Amino acid sequence: MQTIYTDVLVIGAGLAGERAAIEAAQAGFSAICLSLVPARRSHSSAAMGGMQAALGNCDKGEGDCPDVHFADTVKGSDWGCDQEVARLFADRAPIEMRQLAHWGVPWNRVVPGKDTYFKGGKIFDKEEKEENRGLITARDFGGTAKWRTCYVSDGTGHSVLFTVDNVCAQLGVEVHDKTEAVALIQDGATCFGAVARCLRTGELRVYLAKATTIATGGFGRIYPGTTNAVICDGGGHIAALNTGVVPMGNMEAVQFHPTGIVPTEILVTEGCRGDGGTLLDVNEERFMHVYEPDKQELASRDVVSRWMTHHIRLGKGVKSPYGDHLWLDIRHLGEKHITGKLREVYEICTSFLGVDPIHQLIPVRPTQHYSMGGVRTNKDGAAYGLKGLFSVGEAACWDMHGFNRLGGNSLAETVVAGGIVGKKIAEFLQGAEVTFNSAVIDAEVKRQQERIQNIVSCKAGTENVYKVRTAMQDALFKGANIFRTDAGLTECVQTLQETLARARKVGLKSNG
Repeated sequence: MQTIYTDVLVIGAGLAGERAAIEAAQAGFSAICLSLVPARRSHSSAAMGGMQAALGNCDKGEGDCPDVHFADTVKGSDWGCDQEVARLFADRAPIEMRQLAHWGVPWNRVVPGKDTYFKGGKIFDKEEKEENRGLITARDFGGTAKWRTCYVSDGTGHSVLFTVDNVCAQLGVEVHDKTEAVALIQDGATCFGAVARCLRTGELRVYLAKATTIATGGFGRIYPGTTNAVICDGGGHIAALNTGVVPMGNMEAVQFHPTGIVPTEILVTEGCRGDGGTLLDVNEERFMHVYEPDKQELASRDVVSRWMTHHIRLGKGVKSPYGDHLWLDIRHLGEKHITGKLREVYEICTSFLGVDPIHQLIPVRPTQHYSMGGVRTNKDGAAYGLKGLFSVGEAACWDMHGFNRLGGNSLAETVVAGGIVGKKIAEFLQGAEVTFNSAVIDAEVKRQQERIQNIVSCKAGTENVYKVRTAMQDALFKGANIFRTDAGLTECVQTLQETLARARKVGLKSNG
């Protein structure tokens, strides 16, 4: 069996993981990222709208500062975030945006002169100052006092991920793709790395490291409808949970994005509403201004999703074979704006729905989008329970989002937290000496070999994994959705416990 040594092992090669690896590499340490897919196919690339940072360069962002960003983040978290972490984030975000520009991210820039923008379906005037020409501009997002979401049209995640991956290549950070970390190697006190499975050959490998970081993203695929990619299955969380000593935090805090397209559940960016798009009901009438007179379509995501669901329950949804939905209207933004600043939305709608958003309404409804909970860490990104284990990004409960996050804050968090945690990892490694216990390593490898063999041989049973997964998803959709009740949660927990018992009897069937 192959054994690979490195200073830093990062499980996940999205923006948070690669940004942390960059910080470690710049400090002179070797770093390897494990990824289910090629790094540039990580789910970070799906983030469209932008990254929040209080630069204050554009007309509608004038007067913005980290203090205002901090206040918006705390309020948007339903007052549930760790305010020390939120302060770290708000202060660091502008620095990271400029760092990304230095690395080559082609941010949209301020163009001086008069222009118009839409809000609530109405047109307004604005004027950008000549003195701000060429500075990083911003768009409006929900729950914010100022326009502060820096963007690259509607392909921000795509552009930033490609740029950060280039920096990783320049610094010699290795990315081992088609590789799944199946278990952490630990002795109950210290983490020594991970056992991983090569998805090309099925063979197990051992990765030994002085510091291990979980950066596997969210776990949206536990729900039947989600904007998350198929790789967002909570694998990193399971590896941490299976140690028996690493706690999770805020796992009940799940965000439902207002605008997943029907029926594919692919995300339509909040940038659509930030740029002036409106939500319509079955009568093609606006309704958010009735529920939220101030912020309207740009209230925070949890608020908009609740009101959309409420409106559908009132019978105002559009009937379809895929369930009731509402409409997103961006037609008034015009062809130039849609094919320029919202080009990915245009491509998604035409390719996956056969809908032309320049002339037609987009069918949308709230869908699972983001996991605020994750591996519980301190403000330095160190996980509790095991020395040498860290977590960053959506996989972690760094706790800057509390019970709801603002749009644009999570993509910014990937690079902000990645930089902060990566630096702390480098500090941890200074002078760190680790003695790898061969007995612990061999025991974990044997445990994983037996587990996989038992599934293949149907030793524990012949439960169908897909039926078990569907049962889990249906239980969560019914009992742990946007609106929750004591009775619904009790029934959900009972069903999940029964489903867990079935999951322990999964066996692999073959038609061969």
